[in-house]
Order: sequence, then C-alpha cells, then structure tokens
Amino acid sequence: MTEIAAKITVKDVISLMVSGARKVMTIADDNLAKAIKEKGPSQSIAFPETAFYLPLANALLGSEVKTLQDAKGVLDTAKTLLPGSPSAAGADTSAKEALDSGVAAILACEILCALGYLAGTEPQTDCPGFFSDTLLRALGIQLVDGRISGIAVVLGRAPDAGTAVNIVRDLQKRNILTLVGGGVDGVSIIEQLKEGGLKMGLESYVVPFGRDTASVVYVLNFAIRAALTFGGIKAGNAALSVDYVRKRVPAFLLLLGGVDEIKAAAGAGALAAGVPIITDLDLPEITIPGVCAHEECLVRESDHTKIAQKAIETRGIKVKVSKVPIPVPFSAAFEGERVRMADMFAQFGGKYSAAFEYLKMRKMDEIEDGKVTVSGLEADRMEEGSSHPLGILVEVAGRKMSSEFEPILERQIHKFLNYAMGIFHMGQRDMNWVRISKDARKAGFMIRHFGDILIAKLHDEYGAIVDKAQVTIYTGEADVRKLLPEAKKVYEARDSRIAGMTDESVDTFYSCTLCQSFAPDHVCVVSPERLGLCGAYSWLDAKAAHEITPTGGNQPIKKIRTLDQNKGIWEGINKFVADNSHQHTTVMAAYSIMEFPMTSCGCFECIVAIVPEANGVMLVNREYTGETPAGMKFTTLASTVGGGAQTPGFLGVGRLYIVSRKFISADGGLKRVVWMPKELKEALGDRLKARAKEIGEPGLFDKIADETVTTDASALVEYLTKVGHPALAMEPMI
Repeated sequence: MTEIAAKITVKDVISLMVSGARKVMTIADDNLAKAIKEKGPSQSIAFPETAFYLPLANALLGSEVKTLQDAKGVLDTAKTLLPGSPSAAGADTSAKEALDSGVAAILACEILCALGYLAGTEPQTDCPGFFSDTLLRALGIQLVDGRISGIAVVLGRAPDAGTAVNIVRDLQKRNILTLVGGGVDGVSIIEQLKEGGLKMGLESYVVPFGRDTASVVYVLNFAIRAALTFGGIKAGNAALSVDYVRKRVPAFLLLLGGVDEIKAAAGAGALAAGVPIITDLDLPEITIPGVCAHEECLVRESDHTKIAQKAIETRGIKVKVSKVPIPVPFSAAFEGERVRMADMFAQFGGKYSAAFEYLKMRKMDEIEDGKVTVSGLEADRMEEGSSHPLGILVEVAGRKMSSEFEPILERQIHKFLNYAMGIFHMGQRDMNWVRISKDARKAGFMIRHFGDILIAKLHDEYGAIVDKAQVTIYTGEADVRKLLPEAKKVYEARDSRIAGMTDESVDTFYSCTLCQSFAPDHVCVVSPERLGLCGAYSWLDAKAAHEITPTGGNQPIKKIRTLDQNKGIWEGINKFVADNSHQHTTVMAAYSIMEFPMTSCGCFECIVAIVPEANGVMLVNREYTGETPAGMKFTTLASTVGGGAQTPGFLGVGRLYIVSRKFISADGGLKRVVWMPKELKEALGDRLKARAKEIGEPGLFDKIADETVTTDASALVEYLTKVGHPALAMEPMI
C-alpha cells in the first residue's frame, strides 16, 4: 500500500479517511464473502474469552455477532455510514462524514480480525491479539487506582530503533500502558523495539497488538468494553459508550512514520471513539469541538523527544509518579524529622543566608515537564557544615491551573521536602530554612533531588490541575538576590487580594493543619482579617486549597454561635480546634493574646510577646538575631511560643496580621506595640502609618522603639514615657 505524501491539507486528510474506509470495507466484504462461501453463513465466529461477542459491533450497534451471517449484517449496516457515493469522498466531505466513515472502518477491521481468528492467522507472532475480559478488568482496576496513568497506541514506526525505544521509555516512566503495532513500508515498531533491546510484555506495560493497521481494533474494542463493563452502559447505546471512552478512558494514538488510506481510516475511527491522534508527520492540525476530551483531534509534534509529553498534554492525562526518584527513603513518616547542627551537612536560608521559594504559573508551551536545573554549586561541591543561598523556582502549567492556586502549591514545598529522610524544611516564601543531613548526603542526595521531589509530588497530589512542572534551583548569591525582588512583588500582590474583606462578612473560617507533623496539637485558624501565621495562606488561599483538595489540611469551619464577639470566640471554632488538637486546646480567642490565644507551630513569621513593664507588646521577626526587651532572642522565644502550646502573652503571627484591624484587638490592638526591630518596622512602614492614622494615633509609628533606641526593658519604658506612647495610659494587660 503506497504511503501518501505528508504535506496535505485538512480537506485532503478528510478525503483520505473516507476513501480509506471504503477500501477497508471492500477488503472486509470480500474476505467475509469468501469465508461464507467456504464455511457457510452459520459458521461460528468469535473472539476468545469475552462475553461481548465482537465488542465494537455490540457496543455501537447492539449486535450480537455469533455467525458469519451476523457479521454480514454488521457490514451491511456499516456501509450505510459511508457517504452516498464514491464521488462524495471528495474535497467537500464534512468532518461528520469522515467520523462516520471512521466508525464504518473500525467495524470492518473488527470483522477482519475476527475472520483472522477463524482462519488461524490471528493472533500474530509475538502478539497477544484480542485482550480478554479478564485482562480488561485487571487493567481497568489499575487505571482506576492510578498504577496506569493512560493508554498509548503507537501505530507505524519511528525513524530508527533508538528513537522508538526512547519514545516508549518516555511513556513507560509516566506509567502509560503502551500498545504498539502497525508499520510503514514493511517496517514495524515492534521489530524496532526488539532491535533496541526493549523487553515487551504486560509486566513492562509495553504490549504489541499486531503488525498490520487493522489490528489496532484490538485496542479500540478493549476501550469500548470499558464502557460496557465499568460504565454499566447497555449494548447499542453508541453515544453513551463513546462519551464514556472520551471522558474516562485516557487513551491516545501516536501515528509515526507515514500515513496511507487504511491508517487514515483507522485514525478516523479512533477519533470517532474519542481518541485523539498525535503524529510526527507534517499533517495539518485538526480541531473539532466535542469529539475528543479536548478540542484537539489531530496534533503535530515533529520532535520525538517531546512527542510523548505532547500526547499526554493533548489527552489531558494526569500522570501519577509511584516512586520519587531520590536516593533516600521518602515518606510522610519523615515529615517531622529534625536535622540538628551536629548532624547537618549543609544548610540554606533561615538566618544564615538569602533564600526564597516561589511557584509561578506558565503557559503549557513555556516549560518542559520533569526538567530540573541547578544553577550554582551542587551538593558534591559544598563543604560539610557550610551555609549557602537557596532559590527554588517551581514553574507549573495545566489546563485547569489558575494563578489563585499558586500560593497553595507553593506552600506544599514545605511538606514535600520534609518527606525525604534527612531533609529539614522550615518557613516559606523568602523566610525558608533548609538543611541536608550528613547521612542523606552520604546516601547520594543532591540539590537537584529537591526538584525531583517537587515534580513527582505535584503530579501525584495535584494532578487535577498540574499537567507540567519544572524546577530551577539557585545556590549562587547573585542569582538569589536577582530573583528575590520578583518573588517579593508576587508575594505582596497575593497578600493584597484579601483587602476589604472582614471577619464579619463571612460565616466560615478555614483551618490549616499542614504543620501538624511538627506540632501535632496545633491548629491554625485563617480568617479574612487574619492570615496564617506562616504568612503564606490568606483566607482566599485556604478556600481555594479546600476546593482543590477537599480532604486536605484546609477545612471550612463554621462559626455557628458567637460566644464573645470582642475576643473572637465562637462555638463552631472551639469545637473544631478541640477535635483537631486532640483536646489540648478547647477554647480559642481569635483576637486576644492574653486569653486563650491561638497556638503556634514553628513556621510563624513573627512573634508577639508581652512586655509587662511597658504595658504593651513587642514584635520580633525571624530574621532578627539580636536581643529584645523581653530578655530573649527570637530562637528562645520560638521555643516558648511553638509546639502547639497555648501560652497567654505570646503569639506567633504572619507579619501582615500586625496591620490588620483584628490584630490583638481584644487587648488594645496596634496601640499596644511598643517595640520592634528596625527592619520589620521599615518593611511595614506605609501600612503601619496608615493603620495608626485609622485608629487616631498618626504619630504612633515614630513612638514605637527599635533596637537602635534600646533593647532593655527599663530603658524602653523611659523612651515610651518621653515620646508619650499610648500604651502607658491604657488599662493594665495583667
């Protein structure tokens, strides 16, 4: 059969599909007539080990083909799907006629394969042929539980054996069941894979279906039986059967090396069954709404290193990575593990160096799925005990991805990296702190493995919205400093989304329990006017996170009955916090530091601590390493505040909560702030001034002391008296 020139138009492709269907029909008609003449019309005909007769005929037409005469009835019906006359298969043939012709073609191919079983020429050498109902059920379960991400049908041949192997390996590593067959100019991809040394068989998820084009029908009748078996659709309901395949059988057809009339007709049949085609040929791309899961029906990708990924994107398959490819054990069991200084190989961020982690959405064609790049020193070039800058840039793309999901996915970096044994992660955004243990490095752990972890887990847990992910990791000071302004600008833009919303405007707050691995008794409660203490989650972020993962760590909490509006105590909040803190915290006041304050884990951006001598509170941010008027540095305060303990007078907060209307409002609010580090004060400068003006204290900003004034409590009181700080005239906090 002569291969058709690749450079053709859409009309040419459609014409080729129809003329190919006519050719298949003629071949099937002739072979069936010959069989009837030799064996008689009552001769039994069947595929082995199935209750669905000839499955395509059964599902699409409701026909129970048991004899050659029954098969003739199917062919006669299939002929009616072809255009009225041969001349109709011309340039004006519509897409609908092409798809109808495709249905006729695959019905004819099914009969040809069944005749092959009757004649003993099927299954072909080294090919299993028809997939039994038993195998269908076994593979169907693996599709449901994620062991199989999708089904690839590779038809034709690659340019060479090495390319064929690489394409199939690319599919294998994504847990795609790959069914290979067909050929071009007498060369089949089956032989190419053998030549390349690739082992085929069901255990390796690579199965040859046959060396001719007609045998692709084994795959299609496998797919259509899923509708009858798992979908409970009755035989003969073609529309529902095809819709089931389109939506629930994640299959695609890779057409490689060449196209002739028969391949074009089989392709039309695949499209009619909801299976898109991706090809390396220079064919025109075809988009038809409502035919496949997405509008793309025929997609071109000439780069064989990208064709597998292109196919996965086109079909919308959500790849599940069963094993994270790193040299240390990986499990949620390691999430709460600490890496102490004595056990540390290297560390990044925290108070030791500049660092950030930043996730951003990209267009599908802007990133390469699975790509990990390390810019700067790798772990094998670092000295034991050293500190380094760290920038983690995660770029994701997906049909259902939205910019509002960015902070949710970004916050998962904390959890995912902690799953690796010997890796410690704390904080978020530009206040992250990471350590690699000596044991992990000895096992071969490298910086690039951070990227491998993140890509694998984003696909695994967020496959519904993430189709592609790539990671770039920076360990050079210049790179990290260069990218920090962009990251901070995005952080600020995210934070501003919540402006204008109030706690009173909603009846539901959200929990965040992502850090319970470190603090099992801690429950963070996020409201419109109080972001998570890590600073990464606003109320809108938590709401979106719940929509993405309804069973995850962000759960809606109904307020129910108000117990104390001033202190922020509600019956529903108390019950949720009690149940999820293992009854360690039974009452939580959202707006007080002195009575039933919210607990903390260890990821807080700032600590609020009472300064009794000044009748006010001081603030200290994680980056500040100096002394404070409380007589304790940040690290000492953190051990007092963290761990899920409810400690009156101490509170872990996100820095933007400081300028919230609800900031310790039950205890006097912003007017209680008497001291904070200069860096924090300047960072919040305009917002602090605006909020001070709101509460009638326009000069408050200048009255708040910092370390350049004093870090001594007695000297602080003298300064506050001198400048007339309002805290001194307020009701006693104790």
